[in-house]
Amino acid sequence: MIDLHFWPTPNGLKIKLFLEETGLPYRPVLVDIGRGEQFRPEFLAISPNNRIPAIVDHDPAGGGAPLSLFESGAILLYLAEKTGRFLPRDVRGRALTLEWLFWQVGGLGPMAGQNGHFTRYAPEKIPYAIERYTKETNRLYGVLDRQLAHGEYIAGDYSIADMACYPWIVPHEAHGQRLEDFPRLKRWFDTIHDRPATLRTYIDVQPSYQRPITDEARKVLFGQTATSHRSP
Repeated sequence: MIDLHFWPTPNGLKIKLFLEETGLPYRPVLVDIGRGEQFRPEFLAISPNNRIPAIVDHDPAGGGAPLSLFESGAILLYLAEKTGRFLPRDVRGRALTLEWLFWQVGGLGPMAGQNGHFTRYAPEKIPYAIERYTKETNRLYGVLDRQLAHGEYIAGDYSIADMACYPWIVPHEAHGQRLEDFPRLKRWFDTIHDRPATLRTYIDVQPSYQRPITDEARKVLFGQTATSHRSP
């Protein structure tokens, strides 16, 4: 059994997507980040960066004590290696898949995240920031669209690279993007959208960017420093 500590953000949903695809038994543990539950000592014990998602695998390979992981890219890689699925075993295929997984973790996610922050969550609209991150998100969509000229999925067969990227494309309208401007990306998006595991992942889920934000939640999410939740 795997405990999935998450909130329905793109990073949280990418792990849920993998678990639904593979059928691994898991128990969802909601961590309400707007209420500061990510700072609880029991969560910090498995995710010291106080970010979701995190997992606890109660049946790790080789046995032994439960194994905890944080950081969505590391979790996807771990689960792919645990199951032997959605990560090619040949050197070139594995390298290509990891290349695009890290592209999402280091590029698409942070840039689209800043786009969403300044467009939807910032208490004041800063035109320069909105334009900067909207344009960068658009550039990254173009990069992905060009890559998809090589095949149906990002790195050959459907893989953890696709699972990492898809939840970050879901809020394209909120991020000021039109999928019609990226025909190969739209074809890929529609294909993944219709997969049974994707439908199960998103059923009865209100993505985080659709939820209204209060001043209190904004302070919890965006007003932290190194000493804000320091343990005694």
